[in-house]
Amino acid sequence: MNPAENSRRDSNLCEAPRSPAPRKGRGAVRNEAGRYESLSREAFDDGWYTLDEEPARLRTSLTPDASRSVISRNQSPDIPFDCSINPYRGCEHGCVYCYARPTHAWLGLSPGLDFESKLFYKPDAATQLRRELRNPGYRCTPIALGANTDPYQPSERKLEVTRSILEVLSEFEHPVRIVTKSALVERDMDLLAPMSARSLCTVSVSVTTLDRQLSRVMEPRAAAPERRIRTVENLSHAGIPVNVLVAPIIPVLTDPEIESILSRVREAGACSAGYVLLRLPLEVKDLFTDWLQSHFPLKAEHVMKRIRDTRGGKANDASFSSRMRGSGEYAQLIARRFSLAVKRLGFPGDPELDTSRFNPSADSTQMSLF
Repeated sequence: MNPAENSRRDSNLCEAPRSPAPRKGRGAVRNEAGRYESLSREAFDDGWYTLDEEPARLRTSLTPDASRSVISRNQSPDIPFDCSINPYRGCEHGCVYCYARPTHAWLGLSPGLDFESKLFYKPDAATQLRRELRNPGYRCTPIALGANTDPYQPSERKLEVTRSILEVLSEFEHPVRIVTKSALVERDMDLLAPMSARSLCTVSVSVTTLDRQLSRVMEPRAAAPERRIRTVENLSHAGIPVNVLVAPIIPVLTDPEIESILSRVREAGACSAGYVLLRLPLEVKDLFTDWLQSHFPLKAEHVMKRIRDTRGGKANDASFSSRMRGSGEYAQLIARRFSLAVKRLGFPGDPELDTSRFNPSADSTQMSLF
């Protein structure tokens, strides 16, 4: 080894810890322990350039979830539903910005790579749902399917947990609002179209960007932007009301696309649109800043400055009054642009879902006495 190379290697040993190379097909670049763990871990350069090597492919594991109930309830004043079902914990789509990542810390796992590779599914979800809907004290309100993690992530193609839930909701004539960024929702149009005809179903498709390259590194295992637009079109043609969520809007990276996204989805048949400004709760803040440094180092400082401009000088503001839309001049500008574009494009609005049809006695699994 020549002296110059030896000197360079020695200087590298003194460098501050830096982010490892991104894993192909994954969103997070780190896998640091959750906030409840007593030990932490951090990648560092050991002098053999291990951080410069492309990491090995990370396999996805699936573990049954033994939860005793399937319907979750919330009382948040800024969320338009109080009941939801999440067929999966963790999400293989790997969206780096996902606000649900910190929930993996409750399981003793990392909100980083563990969240998108160590998944839990609810094999008895349909059975549990039947039991809860038959409870005499149950009161019907529209259920949000996939409010935390995507109900149509890749594993659903084989496991069909989401489909089994929809079959129960259809039997009971229970209204549902689905949120997804996956084209796999088209598989269940045979259930969704008849439910929509009875005012029992709407589908929200998340469209974050129209830039395929940005989407590939930001939400690596989700459907490509053009495929999501086609999903909006296919669902609309089947008579299923489609809402589009431009969510999250990321200052600098995606907010220039607001008008173009809304124009495309309106042309595809979307009946309404909404947005959420990027949220960076708990561990998501560091995961997102690491991702920025890895993929957009020249823009990272500008992006974070604009985020702080919308969050009262902080990276995140968890207050109910502003966590979804932000505050300050920049957030107000985004809100104004969005409102004007929706008005100009003439979105007709979402239909009302019908809760009066709910009929738990229509359960087809119970045998008749006569």
